[in-house]
This record gives sequence, C-alpha cells and structure tokens, in this order.
Amino acid sequence: MKNIFFIACLSLSLFACKEEKKETQTEQEISPAVTKNLEENKNDSIAVMPVEHASFAIELNQKTFYFDPVGGSEKFSTLPKPDIIFVTDIHPDHLNPETLTEFVDKDSTLTIVCPQAVKDQLPTHIQKNAEVISNGEKKSWLGVEVEAIPMYNLREEALKYHAKGRGNGYVLNANQKRIYVSGDTEDIPEMRHLKDIDIAFVCMNLPYTMPVEAAADAVLDFKPKKVYPYHYRGKEKMSDPKQFKNIVTTNNPAIKVEILDWY
Repeated sequence: MKNIFFIACLSLSLFACKEEKKETQTEQEISPAVTKNLEENKNDSIAVMPVEHASFAIELNQKTFYFDPVGGSEKFSTLPKPDIIFVTDIHPDHLNPETLTEFVDKDSTLTIVCPQAVKDQLPTHIQKNAEVISNGEKKSWLGVEVEAIPMYNLREEALKYHAKGRGNGYVLNANQKRIYVSGDTEDIPEMRHLKDIDIAFVCMNLPYTMPVEAAADAVLDFKPKKVYPYHYRGKEKMSDPKQFKNIVTTNNPAIKVEILDWY
C-alpha cells in the first residue's frame, strides 16, 4: 500500500505535560480549550493518498474525496470509502464506468461530480448520482466549495486530445485552504492565473498534456505553496518528475515539490 501523506495545517504546542501525568490523565481531565484545538487541527488536516497515474484520494474537512478512480473498486479497498468522487474527463485513465458502478452499488447515495461529457457516458442507472459542474462554475458539496477550472491542450499537435470545455480541473476550497487538481491540461492561462493555491496536483506527460518545462513554468507563475507532480507517464515518453522539481525549486525555493509513489 502506498504511503499516506499528512499535511498539518495548524501547529499545536499542547503536550508539555510530564510523562507521569500523561500516563494517568483521563479524557475528562483534558480542558475544553485543548479539546477544541485538537478538533480544529483534525478538521484542518489534509491527507493525500496516491493510487496510480491520475487516481488518488484526499481527506479534507473530515471527508474523503476520490479523483478519477479506475481499475476496479478493489484497487481502493485499503482507503477510506469515498464521500464524493470527482471525474475530470472521458478518457479511460480518468473515467471507468465499471469502477464507478461498483462504488455506487456499495453506496447508492454516492455523488459523482463531473462535466456533462462524463455524465453522458455513465450507465443510465448511475446517472442519477452524477452532478454536473461546468468550466467556470462554483458549487458546494459537504461544506467544500468546488470550482471547475478549464483543462485543454494548446500545442497544435495535441489539440485533438482535450478540447476546451469538455473536461474539468478542480479547485477545492475548505478551511481557508485551496487545492487545485489540474486534470489533463497544458499550461493554460486559467492555470497560470490561479491565486492562493496551497496544494496543486499538476500533470505533465507527452503526447497528451504538456512537457515538464511547461508544467514547471506554469507552477512558477501561479506559485502554489506545495505541488505534487502526477500523471507523468505517457504513451511515447515518460516525463521526469525530478527534472520538474529541479526547475521549480531552483527558480523558487519557496515552492515545495513532493514526489509521491504513483506507479
């Protein structure tokens, strides 16, 4: 199982007690102020759980959100069950109707957030679970505001892969944190103009999305606090996330680049 990476969004200095007191302290002895602080820390924590390629999960606002789950629900059996599933595009490494059906069969109330093009390809009996959001729209689910960001190609030779308006990137807003998931895209103006992003998941594979250099240049433009390169294996070539990290950190050491185990 791949590691789960926790990002602490609040710092606490709550445990200055001696070891002897720790051993005898009961739950009732914890002050209400400390309990409140601990709960706020739990609410603000973010867990990142890579699965493979474009598939991953995050825990945010004490809820679990899946992104582009493919390969069967059993592949996700060690993760917390999803509260919402986000799908970015119709390509098979992002949309697998059979996998989504398995999740809905286990939880008939499960929401699938997606663009219209994805909903159109879902089996009829699970289309009722799909809630459509289009480029530029903002909607809220489970206390998290979600904005659909365009994702599309710019290079002439790649225009056939991702047309503007068909798929969604996503920005999730909760607890004063902003998380960006690029989906399949190039270094589009809508990405470069993002503001105040705390965590970004940025793709970089050829021939379908963009070169490493373009991905790094876009990140240096919108300056997320932390970025995870993902979706970096393509049909013809494999992008090098270490090269991406070197470009970003050399030009802006304040941006933290973390390379996870996606493959």
